[in-house]
Amino acid sequence: MADPTKSAEPTDATPNVSEVELADTHSVEEEIAALEAPVDRGEPILQVRNLVKHFPLTQGIVIKRQIGAVKAVDGVSFDLYQGETLGIVGESGCGKSTVAKLLMSLEQATAGEVFYKGQDITRLSGRALKAVRRNIQMIFQDPYTSLNPRMTVGDIIGEPFDIHPEVAPKGDRRGKVKELLDVVGLNPEYINRYPHQFSGGQRQRIGIARGLALNPEIIICDEPVSALDVSVQAQVINLMARLQDEFNLSYIFIAHDLSIVRHISDRVGVMYLGKMAEIGTDEQIYEHPTHPYTQALLSAVPVPDPEARERRERIILTGDVPSPANPPSGCSFRTRCWKAQDKCAEQVPLLAVPEVFKGLDTPAAHDSACHFAEQKDVVHAA
Repeated sequence: MADPTKSAEPTDATPNVSEVELADTHSVEEEIAALEAPVDRGEPILQVRNLVKHFPLTQGIVIKRQIGAVKAVDGVSFDLYQGETLGIVGESGCGKSTVAKLLMSLEQATAGEVFYKGQDITRLSGRALKAVRRNIQMIFQDPYTSLNPRMTVGDIIGEPFDIHPEVAPKGDRRGKVKELLDVVGLNPEYINRYPHQFSGGQRQRIGIARGLALNPEIIICDEPVSALDVSVQAQVINLMARLQDEFNLSYIFIAHDLSIVRHISDRVGVMYLGKMAEIGTDEQIYEHPTHPYTQALLSAVPVPDPEARERRERIILTGDVPSPANPPSGCSFRTRCWKAQDKCAEQVPLLAVPEVFKGLDTPAAHDSACHFAEQKDVVHAA
């Protein structure tokens, strides 16, 4: 139970003494060997295959007919493993938040499959979908509008227990809510306060507590820190990292801030116009990008070192982002790409290891949806 005299907006930088003591007993050679050893991830806890969401465009008032579709998500595939964080980055309007809603079944997929532990959840409804949603929760972007202003914090965090009463019996719910407030760094005595009585960072902690209420395995984070001040962002990110270790959570972390995504993510996927352009580990994406769009994104990251800023090659993309209602043929990035050739307009590039890197032991050998993928030195986010 937290001390009521403590600040309600703590930092999460306190070291774990047991971990420090444990690290001191290991030799340097053992630590290096552990870092370099291949990680056995096992089977993915979540598998997304060719996920598609098209919003129809209609014409007419009395008799409506479809004249087109906005291709918000157009064939996205990726895996999420137990205990890892998959970051998804891209420009506004590229389909990141739509992917999050599809994974939660808040939107009905036009096509594709989402497998949770081998079960296709896009075909579920009713009680079956309710059971799956207990294990897949979501943290929303705006920490104020995602909380009901007419409900107390205790009612907001305890509402999942009304939907899933088997998690916490009625007599234990108030104690459980106080425990959750303590876990996310808030004073349990604030249980009867309303959302407007908290700061933005505190409200996002309330949203995190609500997401943890049902002991989920997966939490989808839809730009959870973009509406917060930079100093508060660091506190919330550290809190999420600590909770991941404590509860063995798997995160899908959606954001547009490349430095934050690298800080928290094990693997990163880059989206452009409803498709996945490149996906790999944080080192592969940030230090060895092979897709032109990823390289352009990284070249736009601010660099604090003046000398490094002068040496870097700034990639300026020409033209505007095409409309998702009428995307280009072939590669969707070709209209802004300096490498574009006739092949790019005729064939859709597959998200796979480029031929030039296949069989090579190099960080550049990761999935990239480009016909002419090549590694390029870009000043990456630190």
